[in-house]
Amino acid sequence: MRSKNFSWRYSLAATVLLLSPFDLLASLGMDMYLPAVPFMPNALGTTTSTIQLTLTTYLVMIGAGQLLFGPLSDRLGRRPVLLGGGLAYVVASMGLALTSSAEVFLGLRILQACGASACLVSTFATVRDIYAGREESNVIYGILGSMLAMVPAIGPLLGALVDTWLGWRAIFAFLGLGMIAASAAAWRFWPETRVQRVAGLQWSQLLLPIKCLNFWLYTLCYTAGMGSFFVFFSIAPGLMMGRQGVSQLDFSLLFATVAIAMVFTARFMGRVIPKWGSPSVLRMGMGCLIAGAVLLAITEIWVSQSVLGFIAPMWLVGVGVATAVSVAPNGALRGFDHVAGTVTAVYFCLGGVLLGSIGTLIIWLLPRNTAWPVVVYCLTLATVVLGLSCVSRAKGFRGQREHDVVALVGADGKLTHPAD
Repeated sequence: MRSKNFSWRYSLAATVLLLSPFDLLASLGMDMYLPAVPFMPNALGTTTSTIQLTLTTYLVMIGAGQLLFGPLSDRLGRRPVLLGGGLAYVVASMGLALTSSAEVFLGLRILQACGASACLVSTFATVRDIYAGREESNVIYGILGSMLAMVPAIGPLLGALVDTWLGWRAIFAFLGLGMIAASAAAWRFWPETRVQRVAGLQWSQLLLPIKCLNFWLYTLCYTAGMGSFFVFFSIAPGLMMGRQGVSQLDFSLLFATVAIAMVFTARFMGRVIPKWGSPSVLRMGMGCLIAGAVLLAITEIWVSQSVLGFIAPMWLVGVGVATAVSVAPNGALRGFDHVAGTVTAVYFCLGGVLLGSIGTLIIWLLPRNTAWPVVVYCLTLATVVLGLSCVSRAKGFRGQREHDVVALVGADGKLTHPAD
C-alpha cells in the first residue's frame, strides 16, 4: 500500500519503520526507568514523592508542549519540528544521565518531555497527512498502537537489565543514543508531508476541536484508557515490590504480562475498527475497563496480598487500554485534515493534562499501596465516556430524523411520501 502523497514514496512497512522509533522513545522515556524509581531518591538526595513527580511532569508536559508544536508543525512543517524535538530529547537525556541534582533532573525531564511531544505531534500529523480518509490510517494506527503497547512490556525489563549491568544513569544514555539514531534516519529519509501551509500560528484554530462533541468523546476515551495505565504504573512499584514483596526482575516480568495483553489486543484493532465501527469499539474498550476495575475491587477486598489477584484483573484493564488508545486518535482527528497538527496537539495536550491531573489527584487521595486508585479511575472515567457516547449517539439519531423529515417535505411545503 502506498501513500496518497506523491512526496512520500515509501510502503506502509517502511513508513512504520521510519516513524515508530519516535513514538517508542517517547514512551520509553516514561517506562524504562520504572524499576529504578525506588532507588533513585538516595542517588539524587531527594524524596520518593519528587521522583514520582518526574513521572507525572513528563506525562503532563508531553501533552501540554504540543499546544506549541502542533501549530508550529502546521506553519513550519512536520520535518523541522520533528528534528528540533529530537535534538531537545537527546540533550535532555544525556543531561539526565550526568546530573546529581534533583532540581536539575526535574528540569531536564521537562525538556525531554517537550522534545518527545514535538516528535509525537509531528509523527501523528504525518500519518494524517499521508493516509487521511484511507483504510491504511486504521492499519498504521493499529500497528503503532501495538508497538507502543510493547514498550510497557520491554521498557521496565530493559531498564532493570541496564540498571543491573550499568546503573540507572545508563538508562537515559540509552534513550539519548536511540534518539540520535532515529533523528539521523529522519534527516536522511523523512520528507515534508504537510499538505498546505498555514500562514500564521492562528491560535484561534485551537478552539475548533473544543466545540466538537466527537472530539471530546474520543479525547476522553484516550484519557480513560491511557490514564488507567498511568495510575497502574504509578502505584505498581510500591504495591508489588513494597507490599507484596516482589523482586525488581519479577516486577518487570509481571508488569510485562499486562503489556502483552495490550499488544495482543492492539494487534487486531486495525481490522476490528473498520468492521465494527469506532463507536462500538469505544464502548467495548470502556466495558473492559469497568469489568477489570470491578474484578480488582473484589480481589483487593478478599485477596489483597495475592500478586495474581492484582495482575489478572489488570490483563482485562490492559485490553481496555489498548482498545481505547487504538480507536481514539483517528476518531478525535476526523474532520480536521486542514489543521491536523494543531488538532493533534490539542488532543494530546488535553488527554495528557486530564489523565495526569485526575490520575495524580486520585493517587494522592487514596492509598498508593492498594489497587483502589486504579479501580476508582477506571470506573469514573469509563462511565463518563459511556455517558458521553450515549449523548453523541442520541444527537446523531435526532439529527438523522430531522434530515429525514426535511427530505420528505417538498418544495411546496407539502409532505412527500418516500414512494413518491
